[in-house]
Amino acid sequence: MSLKWTIEAIELLSNPKVSGQDVKEALVKTGLKDVEVKSVTGPNGKTDFVKVWIPGKEGKRSGGTAPTLGIVGRLGGIGARPERLGLVSDADGGIAAVATAMLLGDMYSKGDILKGDVFISTHICPDAPTQPHDPVPFMGSPIDMAMANKEEITDELDALLSIDTTRGNRVINHRGFAISPTVKEGWILRVSEDLLSLMSYITGKMPMVFPITMQDITPYGNDVYHLNSIMQPCTATSAPVVGVALTSEVPVPGCATGATQAMDIDEAVRFSVEVAKYYGEGKISFYDATEFDRLISLYGHMRHLQTLGKINK
Repeated sequence: MSLKWTIEAIELLSNPKVSGQDVKEALVKTGLKDVEVKSVTGPNGKTDFVKVWIPGKEGKRSGGTAPTLGIVGRLGGIGARPERLGLVSDADGGIAAVATAMLLGDMYSKGDILKGDVFISTHICPDAPTQPHDPVPFMGSPIDMAMANKEEITDELDALLSIDTTRGNRVINHRGFAISPTVKEGWILRVSEDLLSLMSYITGKMPMVFPITMQDITPYGNDVYHLNSIMQPCTATSAPVVGVALTSEVPVPGCATGATQAMDIDEAVRFSVEVAKYYGEGKISFYDATEFDRLISLYGHMRHLQTLGKINK
């Protein structure tokens, strides 16, 4: 039952002294073995990156050919202590990633082994800074985006889901979760029909898609507005990336406490697990490879949007 693991992840990460090692121990108890914790110090403090591999029956790491899915729990921090006590709204991406890993670990230990490998990563920081943002304040981060992308993404991925709280805006007016169009190498592509179908199966409702702009798929640090960091992994990989946004009907500050919605996170967890199942089996795709090649032949590559552009020249 995914809700059990969502609640356990919330309880685990609510501890003001929680560390990456604590998360590792909880994941190992579910049956996972390949769990790495790495402490990283950035411009505004320290955080612990947690990276876990769930092996598949025909995963590439064991010599198979099944595609590899990555799931990133993207956030600034799970807490803003001492300014705010308790889990902040921004923690939900990390909670979802940890709960997804717990559920997949429990499935693996009981014999429900996926076909493809799954890589899950997030970072654990209970005392991250806050920062101004319009229309409501954001959570800051002890590290910069380049450091996050370096630690949370690997070249072994064939596709990636980026889960992030996305409530600090006026363009999404739906509580639950929503997905983005697929982004690959600077191209914003059509929304995956396969992922829309899976989302409908999970929620029992019509699928929800959130809007992204060209600004959102460029790297942080170029001094342009970004919806939030949900699409930042697309700047650091050639794999197709889809954002999984935890959303609300009204703008909610990323640093707000008491705003964690367990049922919404649970839906995102179940969606991520189903994507992992079907993607590893080759039954769903994030984008149309033939059409992508056609776009490249007609208009050329857009990889320059994965860089800081002329700001570095």
